[in-house]
Amino acid sequence: MASIPDYRWGTENAVVQGMAVRIAASKPGSFVIRKLMPLDRKVLLRTRGRRTVLGPIGLPTLLLETTGRKSGQKRLSPLLYARDEGESVVVVGSNFGQAHHPAWTGNLLAQPEARVISGGSEIPVVAELLAGAEADAGWQKMVDLAGNYAVYKTRTDREIRVFRLTPS
Repeated sequence: MASIPDYRWGTENAVVQGMAVRIAASKPGSFVIRKLMPLDRKVLLRTRGRRTVLGPIGLPTLLLETTGRKSGQKRLSPLLYARDEGESVVVVGSNFGQAHHPAWTGNLLAQPEARVISGGSEIPVVAELLAGAEADAGWQKMVDLAGNYAVYKTRTDREIRVFRLTPS
């Protein structure tokens, strides 16, 4: 079984990272990042998860490939992730604090088998929707990774979905 690499482009303590987190926490910054996501998908796919359009911010980024629950087509979503237990990682459907869940979360609920592309590797994974204390712990890992996630939670009344991705 392959593992999801701890791959970061840049360094964790980069000044750029702190600025990026502050920008991402703002509504205009979130808007700009959402608009850059189609380009980010292409960059991440072309580099097999080694580079991102956001530059060397030092945050672990992956490309999640899900199967569209309505279309059946492959869908790619660039996401930040946090290391979880063992070989697993945590991803959250914050959608920058928007009122609706991101489509990839619905896709995982309908079809939990997915694929992660990160650090030059492609890894099949199984997604598990976390609840209760596990979801809270996963959420906290993301907030510890990038403080902008705490801001996203204040923007919406919906329950933000937290998933564990485990290599299969």
